[in-house]
Amino acid sequence: MVFGYIRVSTKEQNEDRQIIALNEYNVPEKNIYMDKQSGKDFERKQYKKMLKNIKENDLVIVKSIDRLGRNYAEILEQWRMITKIKKADIFVIDMPVLDTRRGKDLMGTFLSDIVLQVLSFVAENERDNIKQRQAEGIAAAKAKGVKFGRPPKELPPNFMYVYKKWINKELSVKEAAKACDMPTTTFFYKAKKFKNTMF
Repeated sequence: MVFGYIRVSTKEQNEDRQIIALNEYNVPEKNIYMDKQSGKDFERKQYKKMLKNIKENDLVIVKSIDRLGRNYAEILEQWRMITKIKKADIFVIDMPVLDTRRGKDLMGTFLSDIVLQVLSFVAENERDNIKQRQAEGIAAAKAKGVKFGRPPKELPPNFMYVYKKWINKELSVKEAAKACDMPTTTFFYKAKKFKNTMF
């Protein structure tokens, strides 16, 4: 039986390229498993489901090694699980040398293992580099005064009037918040901030 595995890092990412690639190898639709989450580990619902269904001499097809995962040690462990324990085969479309159906002899297995280890290392290294670039980019932006997150909502036009009535104890915090159409905690926070800017 032939299985296909697809992974995208977020729900917003498009999986079409991977689906098209698997369709070109006639992977039955019912045998395609897809996870929409990070590749940092293999705690993925659909991957685990596929693994459970794999039998001896089955074939697992993925578009590229980083779709399988991005953790060097865990990719090697899952590769061993599928090929040695489940006794199934794996084929990586973008890297035809990673096709365990070929070269079942010692030399073929040896070459496949070396290529896999190099690619797994590259995949994890790229993940670490992306993280570092993101951290450096955020630090540089913060140094330039760029603020992250949603901009604070503007105070309602009646805030000053309501604030004064609350300060003069003419309104409770609950009544003041309701008058400004905001939660009590938000009103209290804004009032405190407003007070600090006045002195």
